[in-house]
Amino acid sequence: MHDPLPNYPGYALRRAATATMAELATRLADIGLRQVDASTLILISANPGVTGSALARSLDIRRANMVPLLKGLEDAGLIERVPIDGKSLGLNMTELGLQKLAEAQIRIETFEKELLARVPEEHRAHLVPALNALWQMDS
Repeated sequence: MHDPLPNYPGYALRRAATATMAELATRLADIGLRQVDASTLILISANPGVTGSALARSLDIRRANMVPLLKGLEDAGLIERVPIDGKSLGLNMTELGLQKLAEAQIRIETFEKELLARVPEEHRAHLVPALNALWQMDS
């Protein structure tokens, strides 16, 4: 059957994202994390004291969905809430969270290297900037 769909950039992007994210999800599931958990831990580690609202904006997650996500990470002992002023709480990594993040980063970095190796060498330097241009239009 003739399939013209891969000629559409949006279709090709969706197929690529679906396939690669499923593969990464499997690798992270082996250590008990979802992709959103790992992304959240990475951001908290890079931004100690960050608020849940700031994380939600950065990850493009609704605040209502952020609350159970953070509660799950806190209940697992991976993050802790810390006062940052009279009314706000920030988020920090725990020792266990740092250990789990280190495991996740090994898997993510290995995955990213393997993913990039699938792209023809002459296109590798342009891949991430091109992808970022599709979603960072306001930047």
